[in-house]
Amino acid sequence: MPLARPIIRGSAQIAYGNAQSAWSEYPQGLANLLDRFKPRRVCELGGGANPALSLEDIAARGLEYTLLDISAEELAKAPAGYARLQADVCDPRLDMPARFDFVFSRMLLEHVPDGGQFHRNVLKMLEPGGVAFHFFPTLYCPPFLANRLMKPAWTARLLRAFAPRDPVREKKFAAYYSWCRGPTAGQIRRLERLGYAVLDYRGFFGHNYYARVPAVRRVHGALANFLVRHPSPLLTSYAYLLVRNGVAK
Repeated sequence: MPLARPIIRGSAQIAYGNAQSAWSEYPQGLANLLDRFKPRRVCELGGGANPALSLEDIAARGLEYTLLDISAEELAKAPAGYARLQADVCDPRLDMPARFDFVFSRMLLEHVPDGGQFHRNVLKMLEPGGVAFHFFPTLYCPPFLANRLMKPAWTARLLRAFAPRDPVREKKFAAYYSWCRGPTAGQIRRLERLGYAVLDYRGFFGHNYYARVPAVRRVHGALANFLVRHPSPLLTSYAYLLVRNGVAK
């Protein structure tokens, strides 16, 4: 299902869509952003085990591409040939050896304990006018709210039952959902107060956690499609966030 008609709020373009498109269109969406902004120095946050761009894509675009991850174990899972940097993107003392034109993350933001510090550090990582792009799950989607409130052992059992995955390539980490919200006015103001210009904030409805329960899956799918047409930013399941370092080049 295509995105609903965008809403303009200040500098931000807000739109909504179905979560299926968030996942299926992510690779091309990332490529489109690289074509649009034409960065030279790119940093992928938290992509140690599963880099979003192949070495062939990186070479074809002429990128200086760095994988940053807090975990040496996860970085070691990346194929040989990637530049790697072990660092905690939420460390208030984070001191990067260089700045980047483009910083992005995929399914990382929910795992950082302090979303505000995360965004402050990413801002410091960006060149003036540099761009950051994040794809993350949001509260108050029921599975993610349960993941936030329940004991890790319980959520691990539920994940194995409803959405099993490779425990090595897609290891489960603690989830906090700090600053993981849909495109609310309050969330946009928080980002702007840090010094960002919010360019694009897209909320997506639905998820695949009911795939093994057909009756619930059908009802949930109909509800997701209804919410695309009648959106509430508090009920999103995922979001794309595109921001720029507000300092002009």
